[in-house]
Amino acid sequence: MPVWFWLAGAIVSEVVATLSLRASAGFTRLVPTVILVVCYGFAFYGLSQALKLGMNVSVAYAVWSAVGVALIAIIGVLFLHESLSPLQIGGLLLIIAGVVALELGRSGTHA
Repeated sequence: MPVWFWLAGAIVSEVVATLSLRASAGFTRLVPTVILVVCYGFAFYGLSQALKLGMNVSVAYAVWSAVGVALIAIIGVLFLHESLSPLQIGGLLLIIAGVVALELGRSGTHA
C-alpha cells in the first residue's frame, strides 16, 4: 500500500504544480512559482519513493503521467472553461487503457 500512497502523492503534487505553472504567468507571480517548484520537487520525490519500494518504472511512470494528464484535462473542463473534443476524450481513454494494460501485463508475469 505505501507504494501507491507515494505514487498518488506524486500525482496530486504534479497536478498542483501544473496548475500553478499556468497561474505563475511565466514565472512573474511569486506565490504560484514557489508552489510549482515545491510541488514538482515533491512529485519527483514521491515517484522516486514508489520506485524505491519496488514499483516497476514503466508502470509507475505510465500511471503518474496518464492520471496526471487525465486530471489536468478534467480540471481544465470543469474549472478553467476549456473544452475537449470527442477525439481528445477518446485519446485520454486510450491512454488510460494503455496504463491498465501495462499493469495487467505486470501482474501476469509475477504468478
